[in-house]
Amino acid sequence: MDLLQREGNYPLPPQAPSTLGVEFSGTIVSFGGDEPNQEHEHFKKGDEVFGLAYGGAYAEYISVSTRMLLHKPNWLSFEQAAGIPETWITALQALDFVLGGAEGKTILWHAGASSVSISGIQLSRVSGAKEIYATAGTGEKIKFIEGTLGATKGFNYKSEDWVKGVLEATGGKGVDLIVDFVGGSYFEKNLDVVARDGRLVMLGLMGGMQTPDRVNIGKLLYKRVRVEGSTLRSRDEEYQGKLRDRLEQEYLPKFEKGELKVFVDRVLPWEEIQKGHEVLEGNETMGKVICTIS
Repeated sequence: MDLLQREGNYPLPPQAPSTLGVEFSGTIVSFGGDEPNQEHEHFKKGDEVFGLAYGGAYAEYISVSTRMLLHKPNWLSFEQAAGIPETWITALQALDFVLGGAEGKTILWHAGASSVSISGIQLSRVSGAKEIYATAGTGEKIKFIEGTLGATKGFNYKSEDWVKGVLEATGGKGVDLIVDFVGGSYFEKNLDVVARDGRLVMLGLMGGMQTPDRVNIGKLLYKRVRVEGSTLRSRDEEYQGKLRDRLEQEYLPKFEKGELKVFVDRVLPWEEIQKGHEVLEGNETMGKVICTIS
């Protein structure tokens, strides 16, 4: 998202400032004078928090609604906390709010070593998914997806036919749920591997907005497939707030127990933010790139 916005290719919602950054951690220094007291009755000056914003996190200070703040537990570092809000809430939205949950189902996460899919694979696991599959572009990422995240099987889209692999792994049935960030170039392939009465949610368009010529949309009909696009940043505060509550009440305790984990690929000083973007552009990370301001 940050890379797209920097290049002018991300359609900002009207409530978003032009400054980049939607997730952060820090300490409360003051409250807005026009904010009702009940809105921050659970927070006070000096509290260590982390949260989600519509933008503006690339800064020393950020103004954000307390509705989207969470108290930072002592067992969570500021760096770890900063890597939770956007990625985990996005994954939670896709899995629970859009797809209706993964319990007892088979699911495929594309871009399996991306931060959202790292979160989503773990959420699928603790939610009781029957089988979890993922795609990625290197052997190292496949090893990470299977060995560290606990996916049933990963497929290297650069060196193998992942469509064939998914169908073989599922006995020809395909998967019940698909979370896709690629878009156009994967659309028909997703229709090939989605099971009857399956569901596909599109969260990104890394592979373009145009589908290949002559896509067989008949598969949508005879497989009774439901396709839905979804974004988090354009959602209103009420919707995001419900996701924030789910994260805090249901899933944050699982981080403390070690059932879920925040993966931080590297931590850089704020002065090296450009290097951080270069790392992201290289598509070699397996976790968050966090920048600290001192």
